[in-house]
Amino acid sequence: MRARAASATIAGVRTTVLIVDDHEAFRQSASALLEAEGFVVLGEAADGGAALLECERLRPDVVLLDIQLPDVDGFTVAERLAAVREPPTVVLISSREAEAYGPRLDTAAARGFISKRELSGRRDQPTSPHAIRLQPVTRSGIQWRASPQPK
Repeated sequence: MRARAASATIAGVRTTVLIVDDHEAFRQSASALLEAEGFVVLGEAADGGAALLECERLRPDVVLLDIQLPDVDGFTVAERLAAVREPPTVVLISSREAEAYGPRLDTAAARGFISKRELSGRRDQPTSPHAIRLQPVTRSGIQWRASPQPK
């Protein structure tokens, strides 16, 4: 049985995450940050092909998915993941701000978007209406809070 983390549990079940990014240093930093917030990081992948294989093998609740990957973009990976029998919740990430992707974020097969700057631990207000904040709960009840738009 997994150890309990009071800030990230519902009946002792912690939200599991797969981190997909082609930069190892970012994957390590994101993993440390998410673990500190009570998530369980099941694994990492450096490209879209590996992400699909790891999702099938690990079955994470959430996939933190970089848009800019070396083999196939994150939008395509998100579409493929949405087509599986029990799809994970996908949260797109990028070093670019949401505005760089225009309407593609509105139609993406993802629950939301977080810029890497926002995920880095900075407590600034999100700069995009697409930004979300993760609240760890179980697969059947993953909750997302829309962040307020800046004024």
